[in-house]
Amino acid sequence: ILTSLNRQAVLVDMEEGVVSEILQGPLREVFDSTQLLTDVSGSGNNWAVGHMTYGSTYRELIVDKLRKAAEHCDCLQCFFLIHSMGGGTGSGLGTRVLRLLEDEFPDVRRIVASMYPSAEDDVITSPYNSVLAMKELTEHADCVLPVENQSLMDIVNKIKLLSHAPKPGLMVKRDSTLASGQGGLCGAEKPFDAMNNIVANLLLNITSSARFEGSLNMDLNEISTNLVPFPRLHYLVPSLTPLYTLADVNVPSRRLDQMFSDAFSKDHQLIRADPKHSLYLACALMLRGNVQVSDLRRNIERLRSSLPFVSWNQEGWKTGLCSVPPVGHSHSLLALANNTCVKLTFTELRKRFTKLYRKKAHLHHYLHVEGMEEDVFSEAISSLSSLIEEYHHLDATKARLVPDAPRLNIAR
Repeated sequence: ILTSLNRQAVLVDMEEGVVSEILQGPLREVFDSTQLLTDVSGSGNNWAVGHMTYGSTYRELIVDKLRKAAEHCDCLQCFFLIHSMGGGTGSGLGTRVLRLLEDEFPDVRRIVASMYPSAEDDVITSPYNSVLAMKELTEHADCVLPVENQSLMDIVNKIKLLSHAPKPGLMVKRDSTLASGQGGLCGAEKPFDAMNNIVANLLLNITSSARFEGSLNMDLNEISTNLVPFPRLHYLVPSLTPLYTLADVNVPSRRLDQMFSDAFSKDHQLIRADPKHSLYLACALMLRGNVQVSDLRRNIERLRSSLPFVSWNQEGWKTGLCSVPPVGHSHSLLALANNTCVKLTFTELRKRFTKLYRKKAHLHHYLHVEGMEEDVFSEAISSLSSLIEEYHHLDATKARLVPDAPRLNIAR
């Protein structure tokens, strides 16, 4: 779990190996060693252990570290919580920290980047952990950026194909990865570096206006204000273009107009979905590089007719322009879409949960944890089903969208 406050960060993991590796790696100078919290046993892939056992044991210590980090911020805009959904610590203790943030800092927005497991996840209890965490995210987060492991794997495979393509101008700078210090895209000992780098790019783009100047800066608080018309429907589907990892694949720059088209294609989404086939509630475009407001407006008008927006929010666009591009690229674009396509991810998750829960498989591991009752499971799946139904209800209105009437021609 990584809770970040501007340049302040609190790292929490109940299995000390990952944090120890960070402290021995190339990023060790970035983190304050007094703002780390670890244990030795882990949560055993059990949401209840992370949320209830460790959440109660370390509550005061976590709150103390959060307060210290907040005190060092000149202008505390929001909290970023980065966690996984499939394991016990990320899902359980991660959502307990989310609730602590709401209790201790009720007026500060909470933006969560959540890593959803794939259907072939090797943690057998990941559907339980994910659904139990979903209830907490729906009730206590202001915005959630869902990212699927399978989608990250697909993107990394595309980047690898690009890096080996025999086209002029395509080159991979070996030994330039920032995550492992081992170099290259193919370090077998660090299989998740490239996937983590995609998420790092997401966070770098979303915070760029807070770090650099630009002609149209976007305050982080404006994301939830402009993109979340209903409090529970705060899941924002992220897409990135160009796609690259910090191993720095130098592909020729995409044309600006093509970059906008890419951002709305299914190949650039960080979850497996096609937003063009679902309904948009709102959308944010966060650009970096030498891009003019006129370029932004022109492309919105060009794409508007192909993107189905709810009838009552046809102008539901939020835009930001940061003048500093990412390293190695002339420009980049992050799109955050409040789109009903996220319903597919939640529906698949519910299916995997139901398959286990119908047989009561592995349930005893959770019910042995002090404070955990079976009602928690029924409440969690009920919350998820209600959320899916809300998206489904909105999606059904898409069939009733009526295109703009043609303008009247004045007879001469």
